[in-house]
Amino acid sequence: MSARPEYAPALPPAPAPTAAAELLARIRADRHAERWEPAFARDWEQALEYARHSYSLSPLHDVVRTWQVRLAAAPAVDAFLASGGDDSDGTALDDLLGTRR
Repeated sequence: MSARPEYAPALPPAPAPTAAAELLARIRADRHAERWEPAFARDWEQALEYARHSYSLSPLHDVVRTWQVRLAAAPAVDAFLASGGDDSDGTALDDLLGTRR
């Protein structure tokens, strides 16, 4: 018998230990690096500070997962904008992924 209730969703697997460094390399290689690198650094620093006080790696994992989704979606977003699509009715990523922490 498990201590976890059957209705509780399983936690996503933790990102690889090198995932943040790999993401940063991908961000630096992207044409949006000028804007994205400082944003990633800010998110990472905030999560790192929170992790130091909470003794939990979850905030860092959340940053990695969020940026993985952002980078995966970037080509589709660029294609949409290049086609002349109207993005004025967009949805914030946090609304889709939920709040962090």
